[in-house]
Amino acid sequence: MPSDPSPAAAAAERAAARAAGPLDLFGRVSSRLRPLLRFDAAVWTASDPETGLVTAPMLVEGLGGGDRCAAYWESELLDENVLPFRDLARAGVPAAGLRAATGGAPARSARFRAVLGDQGVHDELRAVLRIGNRPWGLVSLFRTGRAEEFGPSDVALLAGLSGPLARRLRGFARPDGAVGSSRPDGAAGASGPSGPGLVLFDERGEATSANAEARAYLDVLPDGPLVPSRLGLRLPIWAVGAALQARAVARGREREGAARTRVRTTDGRWLVCHASCLDGPDGTPGPVALVIEPASAADLGVMIAEAYGLTPRELQVAQFVARGLSTGPVAEALVISPHTVRGHLKAVFAKVGVSSRGELTARLFAERYRPAAGR
Repeated sequence: MPSDPSPAAAAAERAAARAAGPLDLFGRVSSRLRPLLRFDAAVWTASDPETGLVTAPMLVEGLGGGDRCAAYWESELLDENVLPFRDLARAGVPAAGLRAATGGAPARSARFRAVLGDQGVHDELRAVLRIGNRPWGLVSLFRTGRAEEFGPSDVALLAGLSGPLARRLRGFARPDGAVGSSRPDGAAGASGPSGPGLVLFDERGEATSANAEARAYLDVLPDGPLVPSRLGLRLPIWAVGAALQARAVARGREREGAARTRVRTTDGRWLVCHASCLDGPDGTPGPVALVIEPASAADLGVMIAEAYGLTPRELQVAQFVARGLSTGPVAEALVISPHTVRGHLKAVFAKVGVSSRGELTARLFAERYRPAAGR
Protein backbone atom coordinates (compact mmCIF):
# COMPACT_ATOMS: atom_id res chain seq x y z
CA MET A 1 0.00 0.00 0.00
CA PRO A 2 1.27 3.50 -0.75
CA SER A 3 2.82 5.13 2.29
CA ASP A 4 2.60 8.62 0.84
CA PRO A 5 -0.43 9.07 -1.41
CA SER A 6 0.38 12.62 -2.51
CA PRO A 7 3.04 11.74 -5.15
CA ALA A 8 0.84 8.88 -6.40
CA ALA A 9 -2.16 11.18 -6.72
CA ALA A 10 -0.04 13.77 -8.53
CA ALA A 11 1.14 11.13 -11.01
CA ALA A 12 -2.43 10.02 -11.65
CA GLU A 13 -3.49 13.63 -12.20
CA ARG A 14 -0.69 14.11 -14.72
CA ALA A 15 -1.87 11.01 -16.55
CA ALA A 16 -5.41 12.38 -16.58
CA ALA A 17 -4.21 15.72 -17.93
CA ARG A 18 -2.78 13.98 -21.00
CA ALA A 19 -6.03 12.16 -21.80
CA ALA A 20 -7.74 12.90 -25.10
CA GLY A 21 -11.19 11.93 -23.85
CA PRO A 22 -13.04 10.23 -20.98
CA LEU A 23 -12.25 6.68 -22.08
CA ASP A 24 -8.59 7.54 -22.51
CA LEU A 25 -8.64 9.16 -19.08
CA PHE A 26 -10.04 6.00 -17.49
CA GLY A 27 -7.42 3.83 -19.17
CA ARG A 28 -4.49 6.07 -18.25
CA VAL A 29 -5.49 6.52 -14.62
CA SER A 30 -6.36 2.84 -14.18
CA SER A 31 -2.93 1.82 -15.49
CA ARG A 32 -1.24 4.33 -13.18
CA LEU A 33 -3.15 3.20 -10.09
CA ARG A 34 -3.10 -0.57 -10.63
CA PRO A 35 0.37 -1.21 -9.14
CA LEU A 36 -0.35 1.18 -6.26
CA LEU A 37 -3.80 -0.05 -5.27
CA ARG A 38 -3.14 -3.63 -6.45
CA PHE A 39 -6.58 -4.27 -7.91
CA ASP A 40 -7.35 -7.14 -10.28
CA ALA A 41 -10.45 -5.78 -12.02
CA ALA A 42 -12.15 -2.43 -12.41
CA VAL A 43 -15.14 -0.52 -13.70
CA TRP A 44 -14.70 3.13 -14.63
CA THR A 45 -17.72 5.00 -15.94
CA ALA A 46 -18.94 8.50 -16.60
CA SER A 47 -22.18 9.41 -14.86
CA ASP A 48 -24.88 11.97 -15.51
CA PRO A 49 -24.06 14.79 -13.08
CA GLU A 50 -27.73 15.56 -12.41
CA THR A 51 -29.06 12.04 -11.83
CA GLY A 52 -25.96 10.00 -11.01
CA LEU A 53 -26.90 7.29 -13.53
CA VAL A 54 -24.20 5.70 -15.64
CA THR A 55 -23.54 7.05 -19.11
CA ALA A 56 -20.91 6.73 -21.81
CA PRO A 57 -18.14 5.90 -21.79
CA MET A 58 -17.55 2.91 -19.52
CA LEU A 59 -14.32 0.97 -19.17
CA VAL A 60 -14.60 -2.57 -17.76
CA GLU A 61 -11.37 -4.42 -16.97
CA GLY A 62 -11.11 -8.06 -15.91
CA LEU A 63 -14.82 -8.76 -15.39
CA GLY A 64 -17.54 -10.65 -17.25
CA GLY A 65 -19.59 -9.45 -20.21
CA GLY A 66 -22.84 -7.53 -20.60
CA ASP A 67 -24.97 -9.95 -18.57
CA ARG A 68 -22.70 -9.63 -15.54
CA CYS A 69 -22.53 -5.88 -15.98
CA ALA A 70 -26.34 -5.67 -16.11
CA ALA A 71 -26.65 -7.79 -12.98
CA TYR A 72 -24.19 -5.52 -11.15
CA TRP A 73 -26.18 -2.35 -11.94
CA GLU A 74 -29.51 -4.10 -11.35
CA SER A 75 -28.40 -4.94 -7.83
CA GLU A 76 -27.01 -1.42 -7.37
CA LEU A 77 -30.36 0.18 -8.21
CA LEU A 78 -32.94 -2.35 -7.02
CA ASP A 79 -31.46 -4.09 -3.96
CA GLU A 80 -30.59 -3.06 -0.41
CA ASN A 81 -26.85 -2.55 -0.61
CA VAL A 82 -23.89 -1.38 1.40
CA LEU A 83 -22.16 1.74 0.01
CA PRO A 84 -24.51 2.53 -2.89
CA PHE A 85 -23.09 5.21 -5.15
CA ARG A 86 -25.96 7.57 -4.33
CA ASP A 87 -24.83 7.57 -0.67
CA LEU A 88 -21.14 8.01 -1.53
CA ALA A 89 -22.07 11.01 -3.67
CA ARG A 90 -23.26 12.76 -0.51
CA ALA A 91 -20.77 11.32 1.97
CA GLY A 92 -18.03 13.33 3.62
CA VAL A 93 -15.45 11.07 1.95
CA PRO A 94 -16.43 9.97 -1.59
CA ALA A 95 -14.64 6.59 -1.43
CA ALA A 96 -14.91 3.49 0.76
CA GLY A 97 -14.04 -0.21 0.87
CA LEU A 98 -16.76 -2.87 1.10
CA ARG A 99 -15.04 -5.11 3.67
CA ALA A 100 -14.23 -2.19 5.93
CA ALA A 101 -17.82 -0.94 5.72
CA THR A 102 -19.26 -4.37 6.56
CA GLY A 103 -16.85 -5.29 9.36
CA GLY A 104 -15.24 -7.96 7.18
CA ALA A 105 -18.57 -9.49 6.11
CA PRO A 106 -19.11 -8.33 2.49
CA ALA A 107 -22.02 -10.77 2.05
CA ARG A 108 -24.09 -8.25 4.00
CA SER A 109 -24.27 -6.44 0.65
CA ALA A 110 -26.75 -7.77 -1.90
CA ARG A 111 -24.35 -6.70 -4.64
CA PHE A 112 -21.71 -9.08 -3.26
CA ARG A 113 -24.19 -11.95 -2.84
CA ALA A 114 -25.73 -11.53 -6.30
CA VAL A 115 -22.69 -10.79 -8.44
CA LEU A 116 -19.30 -10.24 -6.86
CA GLY A 117 -18.95 -13.34 -4.70
CA ASP A 118 -19.50 -15.69 -7.65
CA GLN A 119 -16.72 -13.91 -9.56
CA GLY A 120 -14.21 -14.50 -6.79
CA VAL A 121 -14.14 -10.89 -5.62
CA HIS A 122 -12.58 -10.48 -2.18
CA ASP A 123 -13.10 -6.73 -1.73
CA GLU A 124 -14.40 -3.73 -3.63
CA LEU A 125 -13.14 -0.17 -3.36
CA ARG A 126 -15.56 2.30 -4.92
CA ALA A 127 -15.61 6.04 -5.33
CA VAL A 128 -17.69 8.83 -6.81
CA LEU A 129 -15.81 11.39 -8.90
CA ARG A 130 -17.64 14.53 -7.90
CA ILE A 131 -17.58 18.31 -7.80
CA GLY A 132 -19.72 19.53 -4.94
CA ASN A 133 -22.78 17.30 -5.08
CA ARG A 134 -22.45 16.58 -8.81
CA PRO A 135 -21.20 13.05 -9.68
CA TRP A 136 -19.29 13.09 -12.99
CA GLY A 137 -17.95 9.55 -12.73
CA LEU A 138 -18.08 6.31 -10.74
CA VAL A 139 -15.26 3.88 -9.98
CA SER A 140 -15.20 0.33 -8.65
CA LEU A 141 -11.89 -1.48 -8.07
CA PHE A 142 -11.83 -5.17 -7.15
CA ARG A 143 -9.38 -7.49 -5.46
CA THR A 144 -9.94 -11.19 -6.09
CA GLY A 145 -8.82 -14.46 -4.53
CA ARG A 146 -7.15 -14.29 -1.14
CA ALA A 147 -6.00 -10.70 -1.40
CA GLU A 148 -5.94 -8.28 1.51
CA GLU A 149 -8.81 -5.89 1.90
CA PHE A 150 -8.44 -2.28 0.80
CA GLY A 151 -7.03 -0.18 3.61
CA PRO A 152 -7.34 3.45 4.74
CA SER A 153 -4.43 4.62 2.59
CA ASP A 154 -6.06 3.08 -0.49
CA VAL A 155 -9.30 4.85 0.29
CA ALA A 156 -7.48 8.13 0.86
CA LEU A 157 -5.64 7.89 -2.46
CA LEU A 158 -8.80 7.26 -4.50
CA ALA A 159 -10.82 9.84 -2.55
CA GLY A 160 -8.13 12.44 -3.18
CA LEU A 161 -8.53 11.93 -6.92
CA SER A 162 -12.30 12.41 -6.84
CA GLY A 163 -12.31 16.16 -7.49
CA PRO A 164 -9.40 16.36 -9.97
CA LEU A 165 -10.75 13.51 -12.13
CA ALA A 166 -14.28 14.92 -11.97
CA ARG A 167 -13.03 18.30 -13.20
CA ARG A 168 -11.29 16.60 -16.11
CA LEU A 169 -14.46 14.67 -17.00
CA ARG A 170 -16.50 17.86 -16.73
CA GLY A 171 -14.20 19.55 -19.23
CA PHE A 172 -14.93 16.85 -21.79
CA ALA A 173 -18.64 17.81 -21.69
CA ARG A 174 -17.85 21.09 -23.49
CA PRO A 175 -18.83 21.43 -27.15
CA ASP A 176 -15.22 20.90 -28.20
CA GLY A 177 -14.64 18.10 -25.68
CA ALA A 178 -13.70 14.62 -26.84
CA VAL A 179 -16.40 12.04 -27.41
CA GLY A 180 -14.21 9.12 -26.36
CA SER A 181 -15.57 6.57 -28.81
CA SER A 182 -13.40 4.21 -30.78
CA ARG A 183 -15.98 3.48 -33.46
CA PRO A 184 -14.84 4.78 -36.87
CA ASP A 185 -18.20 4.29 -38.53
CA GLY A 186 -20.49 5.90 -36.01
CA ALA A 187 -20.89 9.43 -37.30
CA ALA A 188 -24.51 10.47 -37.20
CA GLY A 189 -26.04 12.19 -40.15
CA ALA A 190 -27.59 15.63 -40.10
CA SER A 191 -31.07 14.21 -40.51
CA GLY A 192 -31.91 11.86 -37.69
CA PRO A 193 -34.98 9.79 -36.89
CA SER A 194 -38.27 11.61 -37.34
CA GLY A 195 -39.52 10.80 -33.85
CA PRO A 196 -38.50 9.51 -30.42
CA GLY A 197 -37.06 6.05 -30.07
CA LEU A 198 -39.07 3.69 -27.85
CA VAL A 199 -38.01 0.44 -26.16
CA LEU A 200 -40.43 -1.49 -23.95
CA PHE A 201 -39.26 -3.74 -21.12
CA ASP A 202 -41.48 -6.29 -19.37
CA GLU A 203 -41.86 -6.63 -15.61
CA ARG A 204 -38.74 -8.81 -15.46
CA GLY A 205 -36.62 -6.23 -17.25
CA GLU A 206 -36.53 -8.03 -20.61
CA ALA A 207 -36.70 -5.83 -23.72
CA THR A 208 -39.82 -6.91 -25.61
CA SER A 209 -40.23 -4.39 -28.43
CA ALA A 210 -38.51 -1.40 -30.04
CA ASN A 211 -39.35 0.96 -32.86
CA ALA A 212 -37.16 1.81 -35.85
CA GLU A 213 -36.20 5.16 -34.33
CA ALA A 214 -34.81 3.45 -31.23
CA ARG A 215 -32.71 1.15 -33.39
CA ALA A 216 -31.32 4.15 -35.28
CA TYR A 217 -30.40 5.98 -32.08
CA LEU A 218 -28.82 2.88 -30.56
CA ASP A 219 -26.68 2.51 -33.67
CA VAL A 220 -24.79 5.76 -32.98
CA LEU A 221 -24.16 5.30 -29.27
CA PRO A 222 -20.53 4.76 -28.22
CA ASP A 223 -18.98 1.40 -27.54
CA GLY A 224 -19.50 -0.08 -24.10
CA PRO A 225 -20.92 -3.10 -22.27
CA LEU A 226 -23.90 -4.45 -24.20
CA VAL A 227 -26.79 -6.49 -22.84
CA PRO A 228 -28.30 -9.05 -25.27
CA SER A 229 -32.06 -9.16 -25.71
CA ARG A 230 -34.66 -11.37 -27.37
CA LEU A 231 -35.14 -8.60 -29.94
CA GLY A 232 -31.73 -9.24 -31.41
CA LEU A 233 -30.69 -5.84 -30.09
CA ARG A 234 -27.68 -5.49 -27.81
CA LEU A 235 -28.63 -2.67 -25.47
CA PRO A 236 -25.95 -0.42 -23.96
CA ILE A 237 -25.77 -0.54 -20.21
CA TRP A 238 -26.61 3.16 -19.81
CA ALA A 239 -29.97 2.65 -21.56
CA VAL A 240 -30.65 -0.41 -19.42
CA GLY A 241 -29.65 1.63 -16.35
CA ALA A 242 -32.34 4.23 -17.03
CA ALA A 243 -34.94 1.45 -17.32
CA LEU A 244 -33.70 -0.10 -14.05
CA GLN A 245 -33.96 3.27 -12.32
CA ALA A 246 -37.58 3.57 -13.46
CA ARG A 247 -38.30 0.23 -11.78
CA ALA A 248 -36.53 1.42 -8.64
CA VAL A 249 -38.70 4.55 -8.53
CA ALA A 250 -41.88 2.50 -9.08
CA ARG A 251 -40.95 0.18 -6.21
CA GLY A 252 -40.27 3.10 -3.88
CA ARG A 253 -36.57 2.22 -3.72
CA GLU A 254 -35.56 5.60 -5.12
CA ARG A 255 -37.62 8.69 -4.38
CA GLU A 256 -35.30 11.45 -5.55
CA GLY A 257 -33.44 10.09 -8.57
CA ALA A 258 -34.86 10.72 -12.02
CA ALA A 259 -34.75 7.83 -14.49
CA ARG A 260 -32.87 9.76 -17.16
CA THR A 261 -29.34 9.99 -18.43
CA ARG A 262 -27.69 11.96 -21.22
CA VAL A 263 -25.38 10.18 -23.64
CA ARG A 264 -23.00 11.71 -26.17
CA THR A 265 -23.16 10.04 -29.57
CA THR A 266 -20.20 9.04 -31.69
CA ASP A 267 -20.34 12.37 -33.55
CA GLY A 268 -20.36 14.51 -30.41
CA ARG A 269 -24.07 15.26 -30.16
CA TRP A 270 -26.26 14.45 -27.17
CA LEU A 271 -29.23 12.18 -26.61
CA VAL A 272 -31.35 11.79 -23.51
CA CYS A 273 -32.59 8.37 -22.37
CA HIS A 274 -35.54 8.65 -19.99
CA ALA A 275 -37.73 5.88 -18.67
CA SER A 276 -40.96 5.46 -16.74
CA CYS A 277 -42.76 2.47 -15.27
CA LEU A 278 -46.27 1.92 -16.58
CA ASP A 279 -49.09 0.78 -14.31
CA GLY A 280 -50.14 -2.85 -14.44
CA PRO A 281 -53.81 -3.93 -14.55
CA ASP A 282 -54.08 -4.06 -10.75
CA GLY A 283 -52.11 -0.88 -10.11
CA THR A 284 -48.84 -2.70 -9.51
CA PRO A 285 -45.71 -1.69 -11.42
CA GLY A 286 -45.93 -2.92 -15.00
CA PRO A 287 -43.71 -2.63 -18.08
CA VAL A 288 -41.11 0.10 -18.45
CA ALA A 289 -41.06 2.46 -21.42
CA LEU A 290 -37.63 3.83 -22.38
CA VAL A 291 -37.60 6.87 -24.67
CA ILE A 292 -34.46 7.95 -26.53
CA GLU A 293 -34.48 11.34 -28.23
CA PRO A 294 -32.35 14.41 -28.91
CA ALA A 295 -31.60 16.36 -25.74
CA SER A 296 -33.12 19.83 -25.70
CA ALA A 297 -31.36 23.02 -24.67
CA ALA A 298 -33.11 22.69 -21.31
CA ASP A 299 -31.74 19.15 -20.94
CA LEU A 300 -28.20 20.39 -21.47
CA GLY A 301 -28.26 23.85 -19.88
CA VAL A 302 -26.93 22.99 -16.44
CA MET A 303 -24.33 20.56 -17.78
CA ILE A 304 -23.07 23.11 -20.32
CA ALA A 305 -22.77 25.74 -17.60
CA GLU A 306 -20.92 23.45 -15.22
CA ALA A 307 -18.60 22.25 -17.99
CA TYR A 308 -17.38 25.84 -18.27
CA GLY A 309 -17.51 26.47 -14.52
CA LEU A 310 -20.39 28.96 -14.76
CA THR A 311 -22.34 29.81 -11.64
CA PRO A 312 -26.16 29.46 -11.68
CA ARG A 313 -26.50 33.25 -12.03
CA GLU A 314 -24.00 33.37 -14.88
CA LEU A 315 -25.98 30.65 -16.66
CA GLN A 316 -29.16 32.70 -16.26
CA VAL A 317 -27.48 35.74 -17.80
CA ALA A 318 -26.12 33.64 -20.68
CA GLN A 319 -29.56 32.17 -21.37
CA PHE A 320 -31.18 35.60 -21.49
CA VAL A 321 -28.43 36.85 -23.81
CA ALA A 322 -29.00 33.85 -26.07
CA ARG A 323 -32.66 34.92 -26.35
CA GLY A 324 -31.53 38.30 -27.64
CA LEU A 325 -32.18 40.41 -24.54
CA SER A 326 -30.03 43.47 -23.97
CA THR A 327 -28.51 44.44 -20.61
CA GLY A 328 -31.49 46.45 -19.33
CA PRO A 329 -34.16 43.75 -19.81
CA VAL A 330 -31.82 41.11 -18.36
CA ALA A 331 -31.29 43.26 -15.26
CA GLU A 332 -35.01 43.79 -14.93
CA ALA A 333 -35.81 40.10 -15.30
CA LEU A 334 -33.22 39.08 -12.68
CA VAL A 335 -33.90 42.05 -10.38
CA ILE A 336 -30.25 43.12 -10.38
CA SER A 337 -28.48 46.24 -11.62
CA PRO A 338 -27.23 46.64 -15.21
CA HIS A 339 -23.73 46.99 -13.79
CA THR A 340 -24.07 43.57 -12.15
CA VAL A 341 -25.32 42.07 -15.41
CA ARG A 342 -22.28 43.43 -17.24
CA GLY A 343 -20.02 41.99 -14.54
CA HIS A 344 -21.61 38.57 -14.88
CA LEU A 345 -21.38 38.73 -18.66
CA LYS A 346 -17.69 39.66 -18.50
CA ALA A 347 -17.06 36.64 -16.27
CA VAL A 348 -19.00 34.40 -18.66
CA PHE A 349 -17.00 35.64 -21.64
CA ALA A 350 -13.74 34.88 -19.82
CA LYS A 351 -14.79 31.38 -18.76
CA VAL A 352 -16.19 30.39 -22.15
CA GLY A 353 -13.38 32.04 -24.10
CA VAL A 354 -15.44 34.39 -26.30
CA SER A 355 -15.57 38.14 -26.78
CA SER A 356 -19.10 38.85 -28.03
CA ARG A 357 -22.70 37.90 -27.35
CA GLY A 358 -22.98 36.22 -30.72
CA GLU A 359 -19.93 34.07 -30.06
CA LEU A 360 -21.30 33.18 -26.63
CA THR A 361 -24.62 32.04 -28.05
CA ALA A 362 -22.89 30.03 -30.75
CA ARG A 363 -20.51 28.38 -28.29
CA LEU A 364 -23.08 27.40 -25.67
CA PHE A 365 -26.31 26.94 -27.58
CA ALA A 366 -25.38 26.39 -31.23
CA GLU A 367 -27.21 23.73 -33.18
CA ARG A 368 -24.03 21.67 -33.49
CA TYR A 369 -24.18 21.14 -29.75
CA ARG A 370 -27.81 20.10 -29.77
CA PRO A 371 -28.27 16.40 -30.40
CA ALA A 372 -29.46 14.77 -33.53
CA ALA A 373 -28.69 11.19 -34.40
CA GLY A 374 -29.22 8.66 -37.09
CA ARG A 375 -27.67 7.73 -40.37
